Amino acid sequence: MTTDLFPGFESRWIDIPAGRFFARIGGRAEASPLLLLHGFPQTHACWHRLAPALAETRRVICLDLKGYGWSAAPADDPRHEAYAKRTLGAEVVAVMEHLGHVHFALVGHDRGARVAYRLALDEPGRVARLALLDILPTLVQWERIEAADKPSHWNFLAGPAPEPETVIGRDPIGYFEGLLRDWSGATSLDPFAPAALHLYRQSWTVPERIRAACADYRAGATRDREADLTDLAAGRTIACPTLILAGDGYLDRQAETPLAAWRRTFAPGAVAADVESGHFPAEENPEATLRALRTFLDDGA
Repeated sequence: MTTDLFPGFESRWIDIPAGRFFARIGGRAEASPLLLLHGFPQTHACWHRLAPALAETRRVICLDLKGYGWSAAPADDPRHEAYAKRTLGAEVVAVMEHLGHVHFALVGHDRGARVAYRLALDEPGRVARLALLDILPTLVQWERIEAADKPSHWNFLAGPAPEPETVIGRDPIGYFEGLLRDWSGATSLDPFAPAALHLYRQSWTVPERIRAACADYRAGATRDREADLTDLAAGRTIACPTLILAGDGYLDRQAETPLAAWRRTFAPGAVAADVESGHFPAEENPEATLRALRTFLDDGA
């Protein structure tokens, strides 16, 4: 499959002390930088329906996070610091500095959104505007999982090695495609472009990347949750304008809305945009997602 999902974008390898990272970059070099961070179990390819339009007015960087896509996938450590969102956020800053950007707008989905909000809390001077797609704060998500007392992919993936890696490794494409189906509004693979699925499958079948995905979730259960609890106790909040963009078909809204969860924790001044979508608004409903992002990002132009 040779379809170029990012016409006019360059492919770039970026070497920093933490390893080699891959990105697709488009838009005028002098335009305001906008970093897009994908989630699990995807890669930078998830932005292919938004990035070309956003690059009309911005310098758009679509980055593969550590452990995903074509970026480095080093081994985890006993304390799960390697895949802690604080660590990944610092690596994102190093990548952006390598590209010449010290201050940038940031849009993240799923795990990428967790890196994004941790970065915004840790280094508030870096982020001009922040959009978080279809997530709750990590500590809130864990509270809900524990209160529900039923199986969750969070518990499974964060379980002791090598159990989840072994289970996934028996049929990685079946496992990950099952998540895409279950979490999409259509409960099918129809919303995902064949060329994007091809890139996802390339990543899913690499044992090092399966291990990295589990390490990502183990860090979420330990280091990331601890960081959230510490910041919440200290009253630390996100300083920049923040958009909470959520699909209407994935997050549980019975207890409170996503916006309410963010306003009572880390983003008291956040605004909301809801779109008709499952968990993957950038691919399931790119038109509405693009409108919401443009409205939010252009407000600070």
